[in-house]
Amino acid sequence: MNWRQRLGAFVGGFDAGQHHRRLRGFRATRAHVNALIAASGPDITARARWLVRNNGYAVNAVESWAANTVGDGIKPISKIADSARKEELQRLWLAWTDEADAEGLTDFYGLQRRAAREVFLAGEVFFRFRPRRTGDGLSVPVQMQMLPSEMLPLEQTGVSAAGNPIRQGIEFDRIGRRVAYHFLRRHPGDSTDPGLSGEIVRVPATEVIHVIDPVEGGQLRGVSKLAPAIVKLFLLDQYDDAELDRKKVAAMYAMFVTSPAPENPLAPEDEDGPEGVEISPGQIVRLDPGEDVTIGQPADSGGTYEPFQYRTLLQISAALGIPYPYLANDMVKGNFSNSRLALIEFRRRVSAWQHSVMVWQLCRPVYARWMDAAVLSGALTLPRFEANRSQLLAADWLPTKWDWVDPLKDANAEIAQIEAGLKSRTQAIAERGYDAEQVDRDIAAERARERALGLDFRRPGSPAQGVQALQGPEGDGGNDDDTDQTDKTDDAEHRPRDPEDQS
Repeated sequence: MNWRQRLGAFVGGFDAGQHHRRLRGFRATRAHVNALIAASGPDITARARWLVRNNGYAVNAVESWAANTVGDGIKPISKIADSARKEELQRLWLAWTDEADAEGLTDFYGLQRRAAREVFLAGEVFFRFRPRRTGDGLSVPVQMQMLPSEMLPLEQTGVSAAGNPIRQGIEFDRIGRRVAYHFLRRHPGDSTDPGLSGEIVRVPATEVIHVIDPVEGGQLRGVSKLAPAIVKLFLLDQYDDAELDRKKVAAMYAMFVTSPAPENPLAPEDEDGPEGVEISPGQIVRLDPGEDVTIGQPADSGGTYEPFQYRTLLQISAALGIPYPYLANDMVKGNFSNSRLALIEFRRRVSAWQHSVMVWQLCRPVYARWMDAAVLSGALTLPRFEANRSQLLAADWLPTKWDWVDPLKDANAEIAQIEAGLKSRTQAIAERGYDAEQVDRDIAAERARERALGLDFRRPGSPAQGVQALQGPEGDGGNDDDTDQTDKTDDAEHRPRDPEDQS
């Protein structure tokens, strides 16, 4: 015990800093997270990928994370004031999202989902911009190539030709800015493509997007979100497999026949003896004198099996940040209130991750690079783009709206907030992932089509009916068009109805 430890033991204070008997085996490392990742990062990532390929709970967790963080996609709504230019921009963006993937396997929103999945698995993912020629037939001449974590080797450390330090594959300038990434040309584990194995290519940082959710200051590379749960997932899987195998072996023995000791103990059993007897339903078996039958009764798993599984899965759920029902697909143990509280907490975490990681690190840089390429190639015309670039790049990034267990109550609560002036229709529509201006244009087109066909699907008292419809043909501001008329009703019909009274 050094002098600091002896002084701490004498002064007292924090139990967590003491070195008494209960904490004698608790030796925490003081190494920085970068040193820890350099030492064990590849093994953690490899084990996480193995679990997702082989363990049902692990694959359920990563798919649940990707579905909740991205869903149908985190989509931009431009803040350009000119509605015509905004509509042109949104239409061009939508066309390009289908062309965004350099591999042609998915669209831009599919790349978002793959990014969320990779960050959960490996703690990070890289995207490389791939400029294209204007004659390649793309709406905007730029695409994206996804590169997994293993493509940037952790052991790549040293000094570049320009004298810049290289740390874990990332090159920095003299003031700590990232200037380049040193990628492998081929995945180190892909034995089906031996060409260019081990070759390194330097890619400027302006051409690379590094998506990472750092947990400590100064962290360079990512850590799998599965890391705190890998040991428990693996051991629980082994325990389940051993329990299943034990039950299978025990169930193979239907009964045991006990016979008197034969004259020659080493003589082989007759093929027609007890070992050759097969049991069938309703069969009567005659035994020799002195023989006895014992029915096999495999031992049960006991009453501790399911509680043990449940508590272990709860620990894994807490380690992964995934609600237990999402991890285990077990909806029996939670009531409505508890499930709602768990979902609210989970969705707050997801919302923070969406905006601080996915939108900030991936969506905004891609949107900026796309707009630059669109303007330079002539696919998009924006006057004074260079002078007003920051204003033209402004956009709201809208994730997929959450679905609740009781959407009717949530819809009525939202309507009440709008009517009380606590939120606007624009905000309510934006929270659903749609552009309010586009929704209004669609509604106007539908109303015009309904009038032309003599239809009206609006509920009496609906805000979409308008004041004229509520006043009727004889009131102030009445309308002579029969298709816009609504029969007069008493005030009770126009008041919002309680959800419990609706069928």
